[in-house]
Amino acid sequence: MKKRITAIALILAILVLGCAPSIRLTSDATDPLEEFTLEGNGRTKILVIPIRGFITDQPGIGLLRTRPSMVQEVVAHLKKAAKDPAIRAVVLKINTPGGTATASDILYNELMVYKEKSGAKVVAAMMDLATSGGYYLALGADRIMAHPTTVTGSVGVIFMRPRVTGLMDKIGVGVEVNKSGRNKDMGSPFREATAEEAAILQGVTDGLARRFMGLVAEHRGLSGEAMAQVATARIYLAEEAVAAGLVDRIGYLKDAVNEARKLTGLAEKESRLVVYRRSAYPDDNLYNTTTMATPDRSPALVHLGIEGLLPTLSPGFYYLWPAMTPY
Repeated sequence: MKKRITAIALILAILVLGCAPSIRLTSDATDPLEEFTLEGNGRTKILVIPIRGFITDQPGIGLLRTRPSMVQEVVAHLKKAAKDPAIRAVVLKINTPGGTATASDILYNELMVYKEKSGAKVVAAMMDLATSGGYYLALGADRIMAHPTTVTGSVGVIFMRPRVTGLMDKIGVGVEVNKSGRNKDMGSPFREATAEEAAILQGVTDGLARRFMGLVAEHRGLSGEAMAQVATARIYLAEEAVAAGLVDRIGYLKDAVNEARKLTGLAEKESRLVVYRRSAYPDDNLYNTTTMATPDRSPALVHLGIEGLLPTLSPGFYYLWPAMTPY
């Protein structure tokens, strides 16, 4: 009994300490974004914004706290940048297999709005992956650059949903449904789709794909033959993507920064390379993609990463290369 009381008291103490500002149980995302200089000392600025992971407007769920969604975080960066006329260019550091169709479209639209209001130039710098939704938002950039080992492409839409009809038949479980129209439960995992439903779902998928391909045509000006190849939703290595017209050139992250300077007519000594983070990192550099939970603050006492072990895809329409996404 005493051991149980002691254990409970210890857990309560940890929880209380986790609420105190000096000791945090998990990474905290409530701190405001602050500007940090990575290099240079000029008056004008080039901002680096990381876009890493699954593109979604759903917040990340931790043990005791939630993290802002990618959409929320990137839009927060753009809103802050829009208030600073010294920012002449933005480098999007993209490393994502894509995400939901709507979240990808939101980021593309926010990027276009930012460019129109600020007049800043944008360079997309692709890292490991910039597929599907990752390429979708890159279309808003003035230049698209790929790392020599980047995988990109997968221009298209996928509608994903589970099917459990076979399992239910085996275990003798069924689902009764009352519906107001014959297509009300279309896409249900509990029964086979009818021919009409399959045609409707394919129509929605094709419609979203046409929007994606329309943006490719608008921003990249590809030939009919090249567009036909891209429409197969295949992936490309960097050199193939350049040959297909999806990417402007190959280079490293420093090359993307230099391209941003070139687009804005800035000399290296005239501009600073900056990032927005929620706290400082010692020896910070261009390859750091984290915006919070830093060594100079109290470290997280508990970070199990449980959310990374759970399924991430709900039924829905995705601008996504699913081969690189955990289920």
